[in-house]
Amino acid sequence: MHMPTPIDARITPSLHSENVRQLDGYSDDSAPYLGPVMETLDDAYITLGKIHDARDHASRNQAWTPEQAVIAVSDAAYKQQQRLLSKFDKLSKTLDQQIKSMDEMLTGPLQQKAGMGTLNTEIRNHVRAMPTEERQKFLEDALARKDLTSLTAILGGPGYLSGLMDAEVTHYTRKLHEIQHPEVVGRLTALRSAKAHVEKVGPLVMGQVEKAMGSDWGRVTALRENNSKALAALKFGDGL
Repeated sequence: MHMPTPIDARITPSLHSENVRQLDGYSDDSAPYLGPVMETLDDAYITLGKIHDARDHASRNQAWTPEQAVIAVSDAAYKQQQRLLSKFDKLSKTLDQQIKSMDEMLTGPLQQKAGMGTLNTEIRNHVRAMPTEERQKFLEDALARKDLTSLTAILGGPGYLSGLMDAEVTHYTRKLHEIQHPEVVGRLTALRSAKAHVEKVGPLVMGQVEKAMGSDWGRVTALRENNSKALAALKFGDGL
């Protein structure tokens, strides 16, 4: 069971993992599929807290100016920022793969029932003889009734045998898969919601790192350059 990460007022609430529980499609069934999302968010949230802590400790070092404290924290902050950005990128790719896999499950070809050859033919002939609007109504009604015998007969073969276009076969096949596998629909909904959430909050990491260390990266670069020049100026010999 996932234990909620304590709230840290220094960090944006958007990166807290508990937001995942509010996503469309989240349920006890889909929760395991969203585990990596919650773990990544927890990692980012906790890491940002540690950067804040490091800055607090550095700022209390009386031997350092505020600028020196920023430089001291920035090395670790940069490494953690790059690690987190890479982790979010990998997570996004993994979610894409999972979404694609479940999409394929809901669009795959249907298997006709064995021993139904003559009945399958009769059903297809019956549907093919219907006007277009009546045929569409027949299919919608069959979906509503969960009439698997009729639907698998019509959708389990080439569309032209039942007077359907390929696009219609694809559409109704997915509808039938969704009726047969509601758990997959729920998981797919949750994964898509999670992907959108990751894309929304992932870009917040850099700004939150800058906030945690007390400076933006442009200023850090300038401070490092000035520090390097100052240190270089101290490297002189005893002679004139």
